Amino acid sequence: MDSSGVIPQISVILGPCAGGAVYSPAMTDFIFMVDQTSYMFVTGPEVVKTVTNEHVTKEELGGSSVHATKSGVAHDSFPNDVMAIRAMRRLLDLLPSSNDPATLPRKEQTDDPERVIPSLDQVVPDDPNTPYCMKTVIREIVDHGEIFELMPNHAKNIVTAFARMDGRTVGIVGNNPMTLAGCLDIASSTKGARFVRFCNAFNIPIVTLVDVPGFLPGTIQEHGGIIRQGAKLLFAYAEATVPKITVITRKAYGGAYDVMASKHLRADTNYAWPGAEIAVMGAKGAAGIIFRGQDIEKNTQDYIKRFTNPLVAAQRGFIDDIIEPPTTRAVICRDLEMLSTKTITQIKRRNSNIPL
Repeated sequence: MDSSGVIPQISVILGPCAGGAVYSPAMTDFIFMVDQTSYMFVTGPEVVKTVTNEHVTKEELGGSSVHATKSGVAHDSFPNDVMAIRAMRRLLDLLPSSNDPATLPRKEQTDDPERVIPSLDQVVPDDPNTPYCMKTVIREIVDHGEIFELMPNHAKNIVTAFARMDGRTVGIVGNNPMTLAGCLDIASSTKGARFVRFCNAFNIPIVTLVDVPGFLPGTIQEHGGIIRQGAKLLFAYAEATVPKITVITRKAYGGAYDVMASKHLRADTNYAWPGAEIAVMGAKGAAGIIFRGQDIEKNTQDYIKRFTNPLVAAQRGFIDDIIEPPTTRAVICRDLEMLSTKTITQIKRRNSNIPL
């Protein structure tokens, strides 16, 4: 063990794990499970039947599909033991051996950090309501298009993945418009916050790709505590002292804009693509509230020209530059090099009071 005593921990669940034993893997950083053979639950089906009169199988109660999709306890599930162990080895190859910054792995540069990516000019559709897959953007900008995604089947509206850029390991967080239009909700906020805090704990730089129209509305979200749950992601970004680089690809609205590694949360560099919209809310909705009873169509266009473009945000210092999409990889790689020696003074305290 490293002298610091803090190392990344991964649990691979190959069989049943019940009762108090579940808390051993639950306290690790990452949990992988195997389909049809591994189970995790505090109380088994027989106890559930006795106490609540529910009839449920082990798979339905705590199988890999349940924890990898619904509960978010597991970071991924695999068809067999061999694939789970191989995934663990791939992940370990990306992670530092301890929380010492000197152990952050960097491979030999084999993908040009200045590589221009013309295809990014066509990724974002002209129609602001048409979805696209943020994973496409991520694969284009990272080394050799290789990513290790965590929790790919849970809270799909946010992507969390490890990759390399210019040989360095980075953590990538991105809203995915393919699910819920990329809105933040309870599950995605918790998923993102946990990932950001891991990256910060082990000195892994964080790259954030933003296309977020806001927090998901509705009674389910409000009654579930979206205010407190969403604050977890905000808190995680605000407290993180590792290099933080943010690129707004399309929408960045309201409180969700703030939460996604904005300049207000001490992000080091913030960029926007030329078509980015940075505003309190969408133009049509805003115009309908501000100019109620008037010419909504005309006022919507006026609102777009005045507020939903990156120029206003740039003038106010909320973003550092407006960059062309094909240069995104080059810009991020340069910043990673510049921020490789980043230091920040921390307020000394026993622990931070994250909104659990």
